[in-house]
Amino acid sequence: MIIVKFGGSLYSAPELKHWLTTLQYHAQRQKIVIVPGGGPFADQVREAQSTHGFDDHHAHYMAILAMAQFGLLLSGLLPNCQTFSWPSETASLNAPLTIWLPDKQLLEQVDLTQNWDITSDSLALWLAQQYSADKLSLIKSNPPQHITSINELNNMGFLDNAFSALAAQQAIPIEVIAAKHYQHFTLDLPNKPLQA
Repeated sequence: MIIVKFGGSLYSAPELKHWLTTLQYHAQRQKIVIVPGGGPFADQVREAQSTHGFDDHHAHYMAILAMAQFGLLLSGLLPNCQTFSWPSETASLNAPLTIWLPDKQLLEQVDLTQNWDITSDSLALWLAQQYSADKLSLIKSNPPQHITSINELNNMGFLDNAFSALAAQQAIPIEVIAAKHYQHFTLDLPNKPLQA
C-alpha cells in the first residue's frame, strides 16, 4: 500500500487532474490511498479562528473536516474511487484506489495533539504508520530541491511541527514530489527517502 498526500495547494493547480490520472493508472498494480490536504477549506478555518478566537480543539476538528471536504471533491473527480473513514470503514480499502475522509474518530487518538502543530502532513504519516504502508509520497506545489532531511523541511515551513517526532516513532519511507513532476511518480521505494 502507498499513501499519497495531496497538498492543499493542488486544489487550484493545473496538475491536479494529471495526478488523478497517474494514480488511477498505478493503482492497477498496487493499492493507493489518497490523503487530502485541507486546501482553501482549511484556510477558512484559520481565518475563522483568527476572527472569532475559538480554541485549537475546535479549529483542529474543523481542519479535519476541511480535509474531508477536499477528499469529497477528489472523489467527485474519480467516479470509480472508494472513500473510507478510519477505523470504522476500512472495508473499502479493498478497492485499488481510495480516498481517506478523516472524521471525529481522529479526536479519540490520544497520541495526536489537537492543534495546528499537526496538519494533514502528519495525519498522512500517522495513517501510513497505522497500515505499515510501503511508502508515503507527499505531493507539494514547490518543495525545495535536494533536501533530504525532515528537520530541514520542517525548519523551512514545508512540514508541520509534529511531523519529525511522529516519523521517529515508526520508520516509513517518505518522499516529497513537486506537483509538476507527476510523471516521476512510481510505485518504487524512493532512492533517497527523507531522513529524520
